[in-house]
Amino acid sequence: MSENGPVRLPTRFLEKVWGATDLLPWYPNSGKKIGEVWFEADIPLLVKFIFTSERLSVQVHPNDDFAAVHENSRGKTEMWYVLRAEPGARLAIGFREVISPERLREASLSGEIEQLLNWIEVQAGDAFFIPAGTVHAIGAGLALCEVQQLSDVTYRLYDYGRPRELHLEKSIQVAFTGAGTAKSVMLPIDCQYFHTEFDKTSSSLLYKPEAERFHILIFTSGLGKIAGQPFREGEAWLIPAASAPFSIEPEIPVKFLRTWVP
Repeated sequence: MSENGPVRLPTRFLEKVWGATDLLPWYPNSGKKIGEVWFEADIPLLVKFIFTSERLSVQVHPNDDFAAVHENSRGKTEMWYVLRAEPGARLAIGFREVISPERLREASLSGEIEQLLNWIEVQAGDAFFIPAGTVHAIGAGLALCEVQQLSDVTYRLYDYGRPRELHLEKSIQVAFTGAGTAKSVMLPIDCQYFHTEFDKTSSSLLYKPEAERFHILIFTSGLGKIAGQPFREGEAWLIPAASAPFSIEPEIPVKFLRTWVP
């Protein structure tokens, strides 16, 4: 492998109150409730796997302008790709009807906000785009791959009675309170922060990196060799800009996401 060839990204496992112990087939099962697995790289994107056994908080992320002023951070636009979904597993994206800031505050305090959201049952292979300002929630029984701006700024509106801080004032300032529909979108997802697409192969392929930008390959199933190095599902690999072409050789059929900054 050349010095600037594919590099497997290190992973960091984060315990969460809503996390899961069943991480198969991507990782060994855990005695701890792992909620997130971060693929760490010095780039403006964060890729993570999310595992849920309980509902996450109802939350919203700020855009770049608000986050810069209030958090000294980037904003957070993200996308989800569903890796696994138990029967009936659901996500919520946006509101079913227009609501006022006052009603948003009251509904967050009372828990009515759950009923105001657009909930949708999901299955493996579904993809969703979550621009900054979109109120959203992830339900139980899911494994997701998330691609997002490199930011960890999250404002909670409602947390099912868990003793964690809420951020109502900031949430109300950044939340889009218009009506919408929650629906899966077709990949690729293309926005100013990231382009994410899906690919699969059961035979050897020659991968040609771009001269001007890095790629990240996120293997969601299968195993084989990348540039002569073994890889398996649950790994993400950084492809530096201007790398030499290399081969991906599956031992069994491989599915992967590919993402980069446009």
